[in-house]
Amino acid sequence: MRLTLHTDYALRVLVHVGLRNGDLVTITEIADCYEISKNHLTKVVHQLGRIGYLETVRGKYGGVRLLKNPEDVALGKFIREVEEDFALVRCMRCNVVEDCRLNNNRCVARDALEAGLAAFFKVLDTYTLADMLESERKAAQ
Repeated sequence: MRLTLHTDYALRVLVHVGLRNGDLVTITEIADCYEISKNHLTKVVHQLGRIGYLETVRGKYGGVRLLKNPEDVALGKFIREVEEDFALVRCMRCNVVEDCRLNNNRCVARDALEAGLAAFFKVLDTYTLADMLESERKAAQ
């Protein structure tokens, strides 16, 4: 399984903003820090504001800041909200058994992939943004 750049950037934004302890951070500052496209980052920040992770302040002295407590941001839940598609195979995307290329009533491979995906998120849900921030702070020392 592979997460999109959009999700990667969304995690970077949360970490960068979370490390600023409530101070406003500009999109330009984040883009420069990670050497990523400001235009792409603008879309990411817009989504994070829309789904309630960031407060966005417009204007000359504007920027973004974290709206949620880092301890309340489970990585698995966050990734489920940001990432668009977790279908590992075609039949998981449309959720129609008849679409199975193996013409099986119930495919063992599909069951295994669904169980693996559930296990993946179960582990991710044990980690929070606070864990990531703590790790970043330790690395900076």
